[in-house]
Amino acid sequence: MNITAVEAFPVPPRWVFCKVTTDTGIVGWGEATLEGHAATQVAAVHELARILIGEDPLRIEYLWQGMYRSGFYRGGPVLMSALSGVDMALWDIFGKFADLPVHQLLGGACRDRVRVYGSCGGSDPAQIRESARAAVEAGFTAMKFGPVDATEIVDGLDVLNTVEARVAAAREGAGDADVALDFHGRIAPPMAIALADVLRPLRPFFIEEPVQCENVDALLAVKQSTPIPIATGERLYGRHGFRQVIEKEAAAILQPDLAHAGGLTEVRKIAAAAETHYMAVAPHCPLGPVALAACIQFALCTPNFLIQEHGSLGTGYLKVPLQVEQGWLTIPEGPGLGIEVDESAIRAMDWTDWDTPRLWHADGSVADW
Repeated sequence: MNITAVEAFPVPPRWVFCKVTTDTGIVGWGEATLEGHAATQVAAVHELARILIGEDPLRIEYLWQGMYRSGFYRGGPVLMSALSGVDMALWDIFGKFADLPVHQLLGGACRDRVRVYGSCGGSDPAQIRESARAAVEAGFTAMKFGPVDATEIVDGLDVLNTVEARVAAAREGAGDADVALDFHGRIAPPMAIALADVLRPLRPFFIEEPVQCENVDALLAVKQSTPIPIATGERLYGRHGFRQVIEKEAAAILQPDLAHAGGLTEVRKIAAAAETHYMAVAPHCPLGPVALAACIQFALCTPNFLIQEHGSLGTGYLKVPLQVEQGWLTIPEGPGLGIEVDESAIRAMDWTDWDTPRLWHADGSVADW
């Protein structure tokens, strides 16, 4: 069996799907999404075709090494997201060839169910409270929202009070359900530490990206200042990008994105390294249903998996959409990634590239989004 074609194309609202075709007729699907950069990702996947065409798709590690190491430049969001999409598609092919789900090829299931968190939110505490209550009524035992706005490196008491009121409202609405907080990398260490101190009595499940990921020592300083578990990783790429976070134990929870960090092949290695430091893994995935299907396969066979984020379940994109039942993702029964992409439907969709939102401080300076 040999690879005969590699294609990537944009899918609304902001995704890039990757299709790898073989001479036996087996087709694999992956997701090479990089939010806000769809045209770039399509080109990057197509550039990988020269490494892949004519090769045996079952030699996944060999092909991964070729895509990563054959070029002079490696790593980063563009190249790793393209590689990730192809890697998912290769595992999908392998599973269909073997007539087994991917998690069986990766050692078999070590759990029966995959816990998933919902979302709540808003800016007004009353709205947040009702949103959290609705998540619980929908069956979720955990939820996440972003309680912070654009924040200066050192900001005032009004910011502390606003964030505390929002999180308190979510806690009231959620009851005993877990409430995770996404700071979205908008906060500098002094404010992240101050906010964690204020929020400690509300017992957040975790704080995601309290600071940007470029400076691991800054992240470590925040982690050492609070008993609230710290999570990070959606903007780290490959095992080398996670190395210092793992070795310095700068977080309790890693959040690699299977569509950005190197696909199933690489994220499995990241999870194994994290396991030696007693870190949990909760994959980032506010993306499309192909990436989510890969996350489900990963979750099933990864011992230190914690909980799964989810975006689209695939209604209108998959012939049989994924489902969430009482806070758990249903397990696809098919081989490979377990999904069937509705190719004709998605190719007929109108598409306009998604633009990343922008934030500014009160003085007009650019803020982190």
